[in-house]
Amino acid sequence: MFTGLIREIATVKNYSNNILTIQSKHKAKLGDSIAINGVCLTVIEVHSDGFDLELADETRSIIDESKISGEVHIEPAMQLGDRFEGHIVQGHVDCVGEVISITPLENATDFIIKVDPKYIAHIIPKGSITIDGISLTVNDVYDDAFRLTIIPHTLRETLMRNYKIGTKINVETDLFARYIDHILQHRSQKKSMSWDDVDKMQMGY
Repeated sequence: MFTGLIREIATVKNYSNNILTIQSKHKAKLGDSIAINGVCLTVIEVHSDGFDLELADETRSIIDESKISGEVHIEPAMQLGDRFEGHIVQGHVDCVGEVISITPLENATDFIIKVDPKYIAHIIPKGSITIDGISLTVNDVYDDAFRLTIIPHTLRETLMRNYKIGTKINVETDLFARYIDHILQHRSQKKSMSWDDVDKMQMGY
């Protein structure tokens, strides 16, 4: 589990044969879970200046390849006893969104992100969303897009400062919205859910 608070901007050294090599100050250990631009991956090898992670076929089928090159956000998984900040993030990307509008304001910047309309039900006004691993609050939701208002601190400390019209981003929708929607769909089908069904639902996210 993650919080959506970026701990470092690291650099991709290499990506080939499904192995991603990250140059980072973070001292990872073998088997650690680390979110790379919001994607939960497992450390399979440690180097003096970083670590290797492996991308599964399912992961590669969802994310955009631009998300595994150049600079990337990293966040190590929460440890037991850590202070809980941000919001609950699983590191399971739902879809790739696209920046379609950037509007500077007096003391913030509005971003409008377009997504496949089927994910809009899981994006809640004033709810939580994760963009390239960054925990953010949704302001408005439209038929196939949503609006974020980003303060200057977030722009300075994250790669959002480099976003342009057309930038692709990893989107993880609200965990609770996904759960509730799934339960209601089962209820509307008048299907009684067993504990096995609940376990399978949790594993699916």
